[in-house]
Amino acid sequence: MSKNILSKVESSDLIEQLKNRFDKNMHRHPNINWMDVQIRLESKPDKLYSLSKMEATGGEPDVVGIDNNSGKFLFFDCAKESPKGRRSICYDREAQLGRKKYPPKNNVEDMAKEIGVELLSEAQYRLLQGLESFDTKTSNWIKTPEDIRKLGGALFGDFRYDTVFIYHNGADSYYGARGFRGCLKV
Repeated sequence: MSKNILSKVESSDLIEQLKNRFDKNMHRHPNINWMDVQIRLESKPDKLYSLSKMEATGGEPDVVGIDNNSGKFLFFDCAKESPKGRRSICYDREAQLGRKKYPPKNNVEDMAKEIGVELLSEAQYRLLQGLESFDTKTSNWIKTPEDIRKLGGALFGDFRYDTVFIYHNGADSYYGARGFRGCLKV
């Protein structure tokens, strides 16, 4: 077995877990049929591996829609708070290496690549928050425009006072309550 492919038992168990989450949260995907999702998942073992990594790091991935351009199903991390296995990290490797005193163990961009997901954009983060309230006690880095990143900053969002807030911070900052959410297109 390739290290990036799940065994048949692991795949079956993960698909069952995803189906249970899908069924319990129909408000996230009211016009999507689970069998269509399952057929796609079964034909994409590399995507199942990424979903297993999302799950293992506390993301609780679920279907939140269909990508308008590609027709692929969108899986976002739907844990109520920032995924526990992805916190206390700065934005990217440049920020991580630039932090000489108390550098974090990892960074968002490298972790996202390792898991096989994309960091949520601001629009995707707002879409997620439109489904239900997430990050009422934590925050998450979001995809930062290059012009902001070149100046040393990075963006993050959270949900407070019934409002989605998007903020900025130095890309080298990291906090125990800040992580990131990913998007996987299947």
